[in-house]
Amino acid sequence: MDLLAWIVVGFLAGGIARWIVKDDRSGCLYTIGVGILGALIGGGLVRAAGIDNDDTEFLASVGTAIVGAILLLLVLQALAGRTRRRTRR
Repeated sequence: MDLLAWIVVGFLAGGIARWIVKDDRSGCLYTIGVGILGALIGGGLVRAAGIDNDDTEFLASVGTAIVGAILLLLVLQALAGRTRRRTRR
């Protein structure tokens, strides 16, 4: 059941983050992957801030995953833009 919850949270968080950042890549697996990695990034940031998020509610978990996924997408876009600028020279 935990795997299914990760997939559902990943899909929700990845989809919302992609909509906010205006990411034009497509695919369910990409969206789920962005959401799951975002959940890991967001969870790590919350723990680093000293907040205990083991007993959080579903919406708080999705919110944390969305923030992490947005940060991931922004970093990916920055790296992609940087690579494009280097190849144009």
